[in-house]
Amino acid sequence: MQFEKNYDVLAMGRSSIDLYSNDIGATFSEINSFAAYVGGCPTNISLGARRLGLRVALLTAVGADPVGDFILSFLAKEDVDTRFIPRKSGRRTSAVVLGIEPPDRFPLVYYRDNCADIELTIDDVLAAPIAQSAVLVMTGTGLSREPSRSATLFAGEQARSGGTKVFLDLDFRPDQWHDPRAFGVTVRSVLPLVDVVIGTADEVKAAALKETADISLEHSQVSESRVAGDVGKALKVLLAAGPEAVVMKRGREGTSIHLRCGQTVEAAPFPVQVYNVLGAGDAFASGFLYGHLKGWSWHQAARMGNACGAIVVTRHGCANFMPYEQEVLEFIKERGGF
Repeated sequence: MQFEKNYDVLAMGRSSIDLYSNDIGATFSEINSFAAYVGGCPTNISLGARRLGLRVALLTAVGADPVGDFILSFLAKEDVDTRFIPRKSGRRTSAVVLGIEPPDRFPLVYYRDNCADIELTIDDVLAAPIAQSAVLVMTGTGLSREPSRSATLFAGEQARSGGTKVFLDLDFRPDQWHDPRAFGVTVRSVLPLVDVVIGTADEVKAAALKETADISLEHSQVSESRVAGDVGKALKVLLAAGPEAVVMKRGREGTSIHLRCGQTVEAAPFPVQVYNVLGAGDAFASGFLYGHLKGWSWHQAARMGNACGAIVVTRHGCANFMPYEQEVLEFIKERGGF
């Protein structure tokens, strides 16, 4: 553990109130009620990392509204440091509405018009403890629009100059971009500042592809999209830009870590009965960060991430259901260890 820093993890980007269907298996039009949780990729990661015992701060933004109160109250109860979260007057706290139709239908709708977190600024970054954090976690959606795009790039520069490692969760949400191809252009521009990239195969391909004919978006029933292309070539493009590793989440197939040196590390999954896949990737990132900051091997860190993801897919939501450190370690031990 890197104790010379005040924080182990500073996560940056979107936050939201997540409304999860209580009617499991019902189509979206037949849902009668929802449960209110906290969500958003970096917010989920921050909560997951805190429950694993890491020292965590979050840099997002919320509106001056009751939904912002809801998010900040939950984070404070979980002991995530919220002192660096600005409230944006005139902007709304983001929201997401989600259906749950196991095993493979998880439709969701984003409400991010006029949202607060995309208004993060360079001044907000200057007020955040980047140099005092061992790892900065940035996300793709934070790069989707200004002023958050410039703020995120600036945060990466500050981290690199201050000896803070940079993790980029690709977090590809095509409906958050004016042109999905812009996602790849923007991600490639930030990669020289990044140490570790985390994403699915589709996200990796989206980050690398350049030609219109090479990208084919088909919205799936989960919070991601299908992207055409050769994932092997895409990995080479990303690694050539500077990151030490690309960590590729493959769901039921486990995780593969592709290193700049040419080595690939495989980490097997933990088979479970899937209840809800939403949030599994963020739980994985929390566990992977935990292992990385403990000085574990790539394989051990990925297995820790796989275990966290496996636990979360058996539960109703994301942030509110992230596992605790001892719970995950016992889960792994009961299933044969690392």
